[in-house]
This record gives sequence, structure tokens and C-alpha cells, in this order.
Amino acid sequence: MGKKRVLVACGAGIATSTVVNKAIEELAKENNLEVEINQIKIAEVPAYEDSADLLVTTAMTKKEFKFPVIDARTFLTGIGVEETKKQILEELKK
Repeated sequence: MGKKRVLVACGAGIATSTVVNKAIEELAKENNLEVEINQIKIAEVPAYEDSADLLVTTAMTKKEFKFPVIDARTFLTGIGVEETKKQILEELKK
């Protein structure tokens, strides 16, 4: 299993995506997975369409991408975080 390229996106690419970024880094480390995380604005996602493996976002998006999209707003509310982490881990292990 090679390194996965994960996009972490929020509206501005700064605040909420930082929280999610740290959570993914911890998940990857705990499970001995190699990840490359790009923290970006949601508007920048299309530029990574051919190179990313996963999008984890706290922003709303209706656009379809070639890679899975995981809604990470649970990291902001604190409700359902473990389920979201499980979804992220499943995608990283593929």
C-alpha cells in the first residue's frame, strides 16, 4: 500500500481544516499509514482532481470528484467524530 494523498479542505483553507488535518495525521501515525496531506480551500479542490486519493472537508460541496469525499463537519460539532475517523481510515487502507 503506497502513500495516499489526502486533501483537507474548508472554506478558507485555514481554521477548521487545521483541526481535521491534525486528526488525519494522528490516525495515519496510529495505523502506520503513509499520507501526504494538502490543506486547501474548497475552491482549490478541482486542481487536484487527477492527483488526490481522498477529500476530507468541513465545507459543503455538491460537485462530484474522482475520489471519495468525506464530510468532516463532525470534527467541529464533536458529534460522530469516531464514525468519521472510521470512514477516513477505511479509505486510507484501500
